[in-house]
Amino acid sequence: MKSYSPYSGIEESCYVLGESGIFYPGVRIENVSYPLTISAIQAAVCSCLANGDKPDRFLQEKNPSELQDYWIRKFNMVHDDAEPIPEMVYAPLIHKNRPVIEILRELTGNAVTPHSSFPVSALIETKQGYIPGVNVEVSAWALGLCAERVAIARAIASGFNNLESIVVYAPKAEFASPCGACRQVLAELMPDSSLELQHGDGTLSKYIVSHMLPYGFTSGALKK
Repeated sequence: MKSYSPYSGIEESCYVLGESGIFYPGVRIENVSYPLTISAIQAAVCSCLANGDKPDRFLQEKNPSELQDYWIRKFNMVHDDAEPIPEMVYAPLIHKNRPVIEILRELTGNAVTPHSSFPVSALIETKQGYIPGVNVEVSAWALGLCAERVAIARAIASGFNNLESIVVYAPKAEFASPCGACRQVLAELMPDSSLELQHGDGTLSKYIVSHMLPYGFTSGALKK
């Protein structure tokens, strides 16, 4: 697994083993706006929760993960050095053989929203298929991830770099719209991609990702 770490050069990756027996990969995903960097364990835990699973064990592959102790304590995970079983690693890819809106509606059932009761689902399109995401809330609100960032985290951890487009669905919103943090992350990783918003009233609108964050912070000067 390869991190997206153009600013620090830190390679950080891990697996979280769910109670189901599935291993969820996570890698460090940096952002030019440093506070929006997703740590490997945060990515793996949120992917696990977004699949309706519960984190049970933490397996560190490269470098300690940021806030590692918090996540381990939060879910009472065992810190294990065992190697993951390849055939049991979570594969997020969904084939393009069903209507997108049908998949999005189904995905909202996996949203973890104990605080907001506001489910959101997202699909990132790649050449091979769709990478899904739903919003995941935890007690430390700032450490949860929106549907868009769960999908991004899964795509990068699974080695998908050809992120062609993204569709977001928010059934309880009259007008679905990514939050500022998601706009910043999407602008870094897929700025020229298409963004389709499926609104709660059944309508949709389309944009280019970079147009959703005018005058955004995208300086390449921070890259070493």
